[in-house]
Amino acid sequence: MKTELSCLSPAKINWFLHITGQRENGYHELQTLFQFVSLADQMHFKLTQDNEIKLTGDLLNLSPKENLIYKAAKILQPLVKNNFGVEISVQKNIPTGAGLGGGSSNCATTLLVLNKLWQLNLSLKALTEIGVKLGADVPVFVQGQTAFAQGIGEFLYPTQVQPQTLLLAIPKNCHISTQAIFADKALPRNTSKIDFAQYSFEKTHNDFESIAKARFPLVAKTLNWLIEYAPSRMTGSGACCFALFENKKQAEEIANNAPQGIQTYVVDTLNLSPVHALLAEQF
Repeated sequence: MKTELSCLSPAKINWFLHITGQRENGYHELQTLFQFVSLADQMHFKLTQDNEIKLTGDLLNLSPKENLIYKAAKILQPLVKNNFGVEISVQKNIPTGAGLGGGSSNCATTLLVLNKLWQLNLSLKALTEIGVKLGADVPVFVQGQTAFAQGIGEFLYPTQVQPQTLLLAIPKNCHISTQAIFADKALPRNTSKIDFAQYSFEKTHNDFESIAKARFPLVAKTLNWLIEYAPSRMTGSGACCFALFENKKQAEEIANNAPQGIQTYVVDTLNLSPVHALLAEQF
């Protein structure tokens, strides 16, 4: 049996994000299209014999027990039959507060990898049900495929999107609170639902974008710069924006001339999560 594994934990983008309603419990109904990109954190898992969960690395000033990685491992631990613990280290490359889902990705990666290393044999459906309790974006990372989503993000419909080169642009020192932007009174909460079969980038938008531009001048600056060169949009509810380019060379030229204060990454889109690709190869 394997006792350790290193893997990439990918970022995601939202090709669009429509808020279509609000439930009585305050949760927002939405429609979106999730896709993974090649920007990823590095995670390493090593089994131990002491029945403890140890977390090290880039923990972003959270105590280990507040971290979604720890919470994911802790939920699975009672199912372990052989008294195994685990040491998990994480090297963060995905910026936080950017709308790229780094924390949710790390959480899902932990569920997927420990299910294998701890030999729990839980189904993807069972892991997804655990994931949705930990965060609204966790299920898509557990499922590991490009997907349309609705509900609060828990209803996933796998699809394929043509591979694409993107320029991700993130204003530095601009952390957007998801909770605060959801609470903004100007947020549209009744955008008409679309038929996913009729989806096109041009006919969709991100309902958070106008609010983010008004509240965070750095987001407006980033989008105003990108839109000069290519179709562009904010992703998720964070500060990250992306632009679509026909080739990597063009994207890299623009990235190398980014205005001061904007961090850039040239990435490829992925229809399959690298976590799933690795686990299929190793187990």
